[in-house]
Amino acid sequence: MRVKDNFNRLLALLIIALLICIGLYGLPDSLFGHKIKAIDLLSDIRVKAVPASLDSLRAQLEDTEPLPIDSAVIRDSVVQTGLIDLRSIELRDSLYKVMKASQGADLAGVRIEDYSVGHTGLKRFFAALNGSSGKPVRIAFLGDSFIEGDIMVADFRNEMQKMFGGRGVGFVPINSTASQFRPTIDQKQEGWTTHSILHDKKQAYTLSGMTFEAKSDVARLSFKTASYYNRLKEVASLKFIYEQTDGVNMQLVYNGSPDTLVETLSSSNAIAQFELTNDDIKEGALTFSEAKGFRALGLALEDNKGVIVDNYSLRGNSGLLMEHLDPKDCEYFNAIRHYDLVVLQYGLNVIDEDMLQYGWYKARMVGVINHLKKCFPGSDFLFLSISDRCNQYNGEFKTMPAVLALLHTQRQIAKQAGIPFWNMFGAMGGENSMVGFVEKGWASKDYTHLSFRGGREIAGSLIKALMLEKEFYDKADKASQ
Repeated sequence: MRVKDNFNRLLALLIIALLICIGLYGLPDSLFGHKIKAIDLLSDIRVKAVPASLDSLRAQLEDTEPLPIDSAVIRDSVVQTGLIDLRSIELRDSLYKVMKASQGADLAGVRIEDYSVGHTGLKRFFAALNGSSGKPVRIAFLGDSFIEGDIMVADFRNEMQKMFGGRGVGFVPINSTASQFRPTIDQKQEGWTTHSILHDKKQAYTLSGMTFEAKSDVARLSFKTASYYNRLKEVASLKFIYEQTDGVNMQLVYNGSPDTLVETLSSSNAIAQFELTNDDIKEGALTFSEAKGFRALGLALEDNKGVIVDNYSLRGNSGLLMEHLDPKDCEYFNAIRHYDLVVLQYGLNVIDEDMLQYGWYKARMVGVINHLKKCFPGSDFLFLSISDRCNQYNGEFKTMPAVLALLHTQRQIAKQAGIPFWNMFGAMGGENSMVGFVEKGWASKDYTHLSFRGGREIAGSLIKALMLEKEFYDKADKASQ
């Protein structure tokens, strides 16, 4: 009898679950003015119709408008920045017309499209690479799950460090969803509460979009460098970056030494850092006492020369969240960790299969970029397009039409914001290229995310485009001397 009752209860639960799912499937497209993502119980087996003609979307991408040539008013504003003088701008414009302006949009992702005034969008970055500042060259990658775990960024970092020097993984947050599978650093933490801009906008955030607070009087953090690439194995500088303390005691043991370094972090309401320098830092453990309420961001493992590349991936971020970055915190952060280049990689959390108009995103994302420019003055910016993404239509995987629509919008965002742009979709091979990536094992079978092998390919293409652009800058600078 009991078996029969249990079976009836199970059957009732299954029926209730089925009714709930049917109810969710029947939800309208929007509720209380908010768009709702459709729930399709049969999405994995349903045969979708072949998308409508992509000709009009392709035509949008074949933008033959020449890159904007600056008016006298804009030129004067560029001159006032001190980056370049009027004579140099005129020479650069002439050279740009010959080399680039007639080419329009780059469908293949071979080159950088520079939409900055005076065509100087990467001038500070390339000057830093040429060693004019005498300081390390810092690059920040802001993105979503596409670069999570250091996919693509690890290979970009490694190749740039091979060419221009430098070691180490750079900035690492105290904790993240990627810490369990990130191959470029081994880290552990205990006793911290995570605040993320994804869920809690009441906190003050800078680039990482996360801050960490000690739960009790003791909090711990440990790390071990990785052998994923030779340049990650050891570094000369360990920096611990914190933002709020009333005088926390820190104990640091590194490289298995029997000696413990004891430090009292000075009281501060601003973002600050503790630095340890040694020729071969490989591992360490930090313990904080009297720490309740203590706030920190993370640590950085690097050299104080060459190229440093920091990965600020945040799963689920559309890029729009960055409009909530706190200007004061960014000012403090910029003072201790200035970036020569900030790379923006977004799009996967914006795209909707049924949406072909992204004007709303353009308006807000231009505002985000302008906000970042104010928060990080003196940094150059580079906007990457969305990658290819495929869905199944009549049993065959093909590029989502929405990808082409969003790609066009992202190019317009770069134009309106006046920053350089790189067509990552084109660099992958354009339409349906994600199918080839999956077949080679370069991407996962969600036809959306890269594997580390695929990330290596994209990183290589991005570096080639940057070095091609650097050739133009070097020639333009030489001609203007």
